[in-house]
Amino acid sequence: MFDIGVNLTSSRFKKDYLDVLERARSAGITGMVITGTNISDSKKALNLSKQNLNYCWSTAGVHPHYANRWSEDSNGELRSLASEPQVVAIGECGLDFNRNFSEPKQQCYVFQAQLELAVELNLPVFLHCRQAHNSFMSLLKPFIPQIKGAVLHCFTGTYKELRSYLDENLFIGITGWVSDQNRGRELRKLIPLIPSTHLLLETDAPWLLPQDIYPSPLSKRNEPSFLSYILQKVAFLRKEVETELEIQTTLNAHKFFSI
Repeated sequence: MFDIGVNLTSSRFKKDYLDVLERARSAGITGMVITGTNISDSKKALNLSKQNLNYCWSTAGVHPHYANRWSEDSNGELRSLASEPQVVAIGECGLDFNRNFSEPKQQCYVFQAQLELAVELNLPVFLHCRQAHNSFMSLLKPFIPQIKGAVLHCFTGTYKELRSYLDENLFIGITGWVSDQNRGRELRKLIPLIPSTHLLLETDAPWLLPQDIYPSPLSKRNEPSFLSYILQKVAFLRKEVETELEIQTTLNAHKFFSI
C-alpha cells in the first residue's frame, strides 16, 4: 500500500512521528508522500523525506488557505524546494471557497502561479478543491496539455465533478471520508465509477480518521497505518479483491509520482 497524502509535519505528530513511520511499515505501507501546505511546511516535509529516503517523498506548495502569505519571494523559494529530487509534485495547491481563509482572487493568483511552476519543472500537481469547481477547472484546463499529471486530492465531489476530472485525465485520491456514515454517502456511490488506472489512496493523516476502525483510537488521530481500512472499504464498494486493488493503486502511485 502507498499513502499519497500524509501531513506528517503536523504538530500532532511532533512527539512520535518515528513511531508513526514504524507502525506504517508494520502495517504494510511501502511508501508515502508527505504533503507541503506552505513554504515553511514544505521545507519540513522535504527534510522528513530526506531522513527517510526510498520510503518518504514530499510535495512543495501553498494550500489555498495560505494564499494570503504568498509574497514576491514565494515563487523562487518554491522553485528551489521543488527542484530537490525528493519533491515529487507541486502542491497542495488549488482553490477553497468553503471557508475563504484567503481572498478568492488571491487564491486564484497563487494557484495559477503554481500551475505555471509545475509546467516549468515538469512535475505533477497535488490538487485541492472545495466549493470552487467552476473557477478551479477554468484555471486548470489550459494547463492540462502541458502538465505532467494531476491528482484531485481527497475527492468528495459530485458525479458531475468526477466526470469533469476524469475527462481531463485527472487521478482521484480517496480518503477515510469514504467511510463516514453521513458525509461519505454520495462518495460511496461514485467509487465504482473511478477507473482502476486513475485511483489513488490516502489517509490525509492526522485528519479524516476512517469511521470503521474498531476500537477507534482514543486520540482520534489518523495515521498512515490505517490506510488498510480505506483499501478495504474501496475494494468492497468496487467489488474487487483487496490484494489486487492494493497492487493496482500502489502501481498508480509509483507511476504518477515517477518513483
